Amino acid sequence: MPLATTRRAGLVDQVIDQLREAVTAGEWPIGHRIPTEPELSAQLGVGRNTVREAVRALAHTGILEVRQGDGTYVRATSEVSGAIRRLCGTELREVLHVRRLLEVEGARLAATARTEEDLAELRVLLNRRDTDWDEGRLDDFARSDAEFHQVVVRCGHNGLLLELYRGLMEAITASVASTSDNPEHAEMIRHRELVEAIEARDAGRAADEAAGFLDELIARAEDL
Repeated sequence: MPLATTRRAGLVDQVIDQLREAVTAGEWPIGHRIPTEPELSAQLGVGRNTVREAVRALAHTGILEVRQGDGTYVRATSEVSGAIRRLCGTELREVLHVRRLLEVEGARLAATARTEEDLAELRVLLNRRDTDWDEGRLDDFARSDAEFHQVVVRCGHNGLLLELYRGLMEAITASVASTSDNPEHAEMIRHRELVEAIEARDAGRAADEAAGFLDELIARAEDL
């Protein structure tokens, strides 16, 4: 996605929006070094001071990281995810506690609001997740497991809850990767009972299933 030349009014805000869009659209993935200040200035048709101010603003939110003498790198895909990385870093326990708050209610809502199309998508993602695990593709497993949980939340059809969850996807995916290094533990968590509870529209059981595996992960994290 090429960057567009900005208009005169609100130049800094426009540059911020375009840089953010390049990140969220995947043009600049996490860990990617973005173009230099002179390159961005030429692409956007604005002064270097405007670019510098926009980059500084996005670095403050945690989306970008300025490394003196090296360049500017993508650190997160959203302000929320950037804030999580700043506040808790590698504190797995804190991420898991936030996941529990969102996913338990997400599962409860999913059981009451899901559609047949939602169920079909959940089954596809559950099978993909399990296949990634069974075939030893741990990086793919971390992504597919996080995507599965996001779709559970989406099945509840609460837009605000889903946006909150989406904003944490990097931290959630990292938490999955961090807790899937124990084969016996990961083998216990298959999530089929969670899908069955959602299919049966049993909100209480769905919430219990979501809470149960997260409580196990939290207890394990507290022992680290």
